[in-house]
Amino acid sequence: MTIQVLLLILTVRNVPYKEKEITKRYYTIGEVADDLGVATSLIRFWETEFDIISPKKNRKGNRQFTPEDIKKIKMIYHLVKEKGYTLHGARDFIKNDANAAMEKIDMIQSLKNIRGFLSELRDSIQGN
Repeated sequence: MTIQVLLLILTVRNVPYKEKEITKRYYTIGEVADDLGVATSLIRFWETEFDIISPKKNRKGNRQFTPEDIKKIKMIYHLVKEKGYTLHGARDFIKNDANAAMEKIDMIQSLKNIRGFLSELRDSIQGN
């Protein structure tokens, strides 16, 4: 066995088992707001300003956001809060090239996930 194979085996043995994360079909407006760190009123406001946000509502009138709705809200958050677009500018950007914007948001999220994984890996190596 080569040294690389041995290191791989040792690394795999030391990594704790992670259960598959359970994903929900619908999220409340409070859960979405907490995830983004914004007020629920901002999400309701964005719902009126952007046609792409259209959550399902239950019998009581509570909004139920799908993961796809959340991706769209995160795209708006990225454009308005992180990139500094005006609401009008964000609307135009989405209207002209929504697919490219979604791909960019997906790529950013993937990079954040990789960064988190690498940070956890670094911390576990330093802890040993």
